[in-house]
Amino acid sequence: MVKESILSGSLRSFRHKNFRLWFFASFLGNMGTWAQRIAQYWLVLELTDDAFQLGIVAGLQSFPYIILSSFGGKLADRFSMRKMIICLNLSASLWAAILGTLVISGNAQIWHVYIIATLLGISSAIESPITQSFLTQLVSPEDISNSISLRSVNFNTARLFGPAVSGFMINAFGTGPSFLFNSISFVFVISALALMKKEDISKVNPLREKVYIKEAIEYIKARPDLKALLLVVFCFGTFAALPELFSATMATKVFDKNALDFGILGSCIAIGSISGSVLATKFEWKPSTRSVIMCTCWWGVAIIISSLAPTYYLYALILPAYGAIMLITGISALRTAQLGIDAAIRGRIMGIYISVSMGGVVFGAPLIGWVTEFFGPRQAVSSGGILTIFGSTFVYFRYRGRLEAPEDLSIGATLGK
Repeated sequence: MVKESILSGSLRSFRHKNFRLWFFASFLGNMGTWAQRIAQYWLVLELTDDAFQLGIVAGLQSFPYIILSSFGGKLADRFSMRKMIICLNLSASLWAAILGTLVISGNAQIWHVYIIATLLGISSAIESPITQSFLTQLVSPEDISNSISLRSVNFNTARLFGPAVSGFMINAFGTGPSFLFNSISFVFVISALALMKKEDISKVNPLREKVYIKEAIEYIKARPDLKALLLVVFCFGTFAALPELFSATMATKVFDKNALDFGILGSCIAIGSISGSVLATKFEWKPSTRSVIMCTCWWGVAIIISSLAPTYYLYALILPAYGAIMLITGISALRTAQLGIDAAIRGRIMGIYISVSMGGVVFGAPLIGWVTEFFGPRQAVSSGGILTIFGSTFVYFRYRGRLEAPEDLSIGATLGK
């Protein structure tokens, strides 16, 4: 019965050995990533006690996505993804170790955080589209949708434990150990990549021919459904996908809580995120830009409701709903982007997708931080939800009647080549 479930059910991607190696190793890597996120936000508050500075750090870490994710996508469509991911994980491990050492030695200053956040952003901006594309090479074509859902389960299960572990460590030892934990966690990912069977990794561009980002841009321009999708992704990436920033300002400036309480809020979001991820593995609905827009509007509603919570405990109870809607929206958008395009151009499209989704934080995070300082945290959080709903609704009416993907997704048919 278990074997049958693995081969044909919601866990079917596990029949591929390389995917199993990646899944369990990346769980530890993702735990480290979440532990560092919590520690980084808390460190900034310790050094500055300024929500605007939180936004600046988040913006600096996201800015490289604007200019480098498309480049990473181009690399993904041409070179060995496995080798590139190993090198980029090594660099991210180094940056985390440096910041952890600075904190433990008592020498950390806000400008150190600026620099390390930017360097981590550079590594992640190039690595993210490569990893997104690489995961589709670890499974057979019929399992790609399932692997996307399982990746989200992985990411958000780690999100459940990472913030809580970081909160405990910060309370007991300060923020330094959380950075070192993240640095060590990359070792597991690198080891898994080194152990993978090369012959079982499919090749998108076996001849390693030159590829061009311009071709991906022309492909998107010729597809109104993709243009609408990217606009919605930019909208929720800018104003809605800021859970740690929202929780940090609400926990410290509204409810006057400590690092452990802040970490618990991250785990509350993760409970909902895991639920949304598991649901997505059970019901692998057809990718659709229309459904992404609908989910994004509900996401905005959840943000507004959370901003009205009168107590810390009610806020914590609302966050699982926020997390579930956030993940269902994210998976729906990612599936639409991954499965609604020609596989030969997937790396470059994912580079643009990540550039748009993460690049929005550059504008959104400082804006939310500024509104927090001048108008209050509740107003900042609710404004994020309002802008998310307004932006998504605008996109829907702007592209109404053109939100469906064409029957033929090939580059030739789309560009008339």
